[in-house]
Amino acid sequence: MDFIEELTWRGMIHTVMPGTDEQLKKGMTTAYLGIDPTADSLHIGHLCGVMMLRHFQRCGHKPLALVGGATGMIGDPSGKSAERNLLDEATLRHNQEAIKKQLSKFLDFESDAPNKAEMVNNYDWTKDVTFLDFAREIGKHITVNYMMAKDSVQKRLNGEARDGLSFTEFTYQLLQGFDFYTLYKDKDCKLQLGGSDQWGNITTGTELIRRKLGGEAYALTCPLITKADGGKFGKTESGNVWLDPRYTSPYKFYQFWLNVSDADAEKYLKIFTALTKEEIDALIEEHAKDPGQRPMQKRLAKEVTIMVHSEEDYNAAVEASSILFSNKADEALRHLDEKTLLDVFEGVPTFNIAKADLEAGLPVVELLAAKTAVFPSKGEARKMIQQGGVSINKQKVTDPNAVITAESLLNGKYLLAQRGKKNYYLLTVTD
Repeated sequence: MDFIEELTWRGMIHTVMPGTDEQLKKGMTTAYLGIDPTADSLHIGHLCGVMMLRHFQRCGHKPLALVGGATGMIGDPSGKSAERNLLDEATLRHNQEAIKKQLSKFLDFESDAPNKAEMVNNYDWTKDVTFLDFAREIGKHITVNYMMAKDSVQKRLNGEARDGLSFTEFTYQLLQGFDFYTLYKDKDCKLQLGGSDQWGNITTGTELIRRKLGGEAYALTCPLITKADGGKFGKTESGNVWLDPRYTSPYKFYQFWLNVSDADAEKYLKIFTALTKEEIDALIEEHAKDPGQRPMQKRLAKEVTIMVHSEEDYNAAVEASSILFSNKADEALRHLDEKTLLDVFEGVPTFNIAKADLEAGLPVVELLAAKTAVFPSKGEARKMIQQGGVSINKQKVTDPNAVITAESLLNGKYLLAQRGKKNYYLLTVTD
């Protein structure tokens, strides 16, 4: 596989420095991509860069994942991002290990292949460098004029920086250049990968390598991922879509990809899966014949969920998704863990009922119209039960005199009441 060719048809190239393709064709090349370690999980905003590393390794080259421990200890110098907070070394090391575990699903870190992936942390080569050393060994090789010309600096100076541009922000490109210089020198790393917003920082590194070592280094960036409607990719009402199931359950993760637009699904299949061009073209064709079946979204959600989580998690997410639309989902409902149950029924009306009320058994009409307000009156509850329009835990209730006991509880504390086809209520037992 040819790396540039592969990324080009996938729409994953924004800018390539001249000479990059020639360097890659010479043989196995080492490249790195920087990852912010301010959380102990990646989110899907990181995925495009991670997929670049994955394709790079599949093409026979050696990927380095650089955790920005040094820059993580600075935090966000502009003060704009609450996510980029100041971290201590112990937290950084914990985050680094957690991120490596996630990356190992995409990259081969363990084999004895010459192009096996490595993880590096810029804190390791930055922590002992004094300010005077840095000024003398690095700062003198890059002029202020050169740094001022960068788009990232110009944007901050021309209106984005209400409080001006801090020294730390201004010198951020030097720190990133120092990373590239160090990896070039110590790991023979000739290429840096990143998002298009990193172009200025990356080229500072190539310039530093040229001026200080007389070496040739290269840059390749991917476009920033957007949504067809102009909204920000990877953000939901509840925040980032994380790769760690503690923060975003596999069900919610699966749902995110399942619900993207047709235009986004076609684009994301190319960027976020390893499917071939022929497979994706066939899916696009299938989708055009019957868009209502959403084959692109279903395959996208399947591929990414299995890649990030597991096939078991994917199957559980599909089963959980079917619960809302199936009348025979009582067994599947009982298999749901508590987090997934709450995710599936997020936003439905909820009521609390006392555990003591269920211990002796509670008539279903009493449960739905007196202990809760699923129905405004017992008469209406009785009438709809007789019409076959009421279910408890996806099992139809046919007898208005039926009694509900604690044995019916899901996860030992929930009952799911359904009124009609679409009205769900989650009843939570309290002590």
